[in-house]
Amino acid sequence: MTGVVAALVLGALTWSFLEYVIHRWLGHDTRTRPNPFATEHVRHHGEGDYFAPSWKKALAALAVVGLLSGPAVWLAGASAGLAFVVSFAGTYLGYEAMHRREHTHAGFGAYGRFARRHHFYHHFADPKTNHGVTSPLWDWVFGTLRPPGVIRVPERLAMRWLIDPETRAMRPEHAEHYELIPARRG
Repeated sequence: MTGVVAALVLGALTWSFLEYVIHRWLGHDTRTRPNPFATEHVRHHGEGDYFAPSWKKALAALAVVGLLSGPAVWLAGASAGLAFVVSFAGTYLGYEAMHRREHTHAGFGAYGRFARRHHFYHHFADPKTNHGVTSPLWDWVFGTLRPPGVIRVPERLAMRWLIDPETRAMRPEHAEHYELIPARRG
């Protein structure tokens, strides 16, 4: 039982580490481009509400689960190996849900609001920092963690939850943490 619990924790930590590595080095390091992730990621940064199609993510996840299952079972046994793979895949799915939600909803709870600001600092202030979408752990380990401060969001990339649809101004409840940069007219 201890091996299964350890495998569950290791699976979650492994995805968390890969989330950081993939985002930082495949998404932002010009030495690793071009690659399929970078292509989608650059578009995501340029069109704030764009996400790669779910079928692409599902295929990648299935491939990884397929590749991990055999070695994990061989190295750790059936129970612990499958626990590792299930935890890894579940944490990945949690990442996908949280990332999309950060862009599409105002957020809830202290951690949800913190994670969203941490991520949007990366999007709008400094793409060389805050690569962890679900956790700042690896940013802290690798020295890329920056406190968000007030995040300046270009009007053309403003998320729907940030803007009042009637006035087209920023919702007052977000004014402490976000500033809207108006689009240039004319």
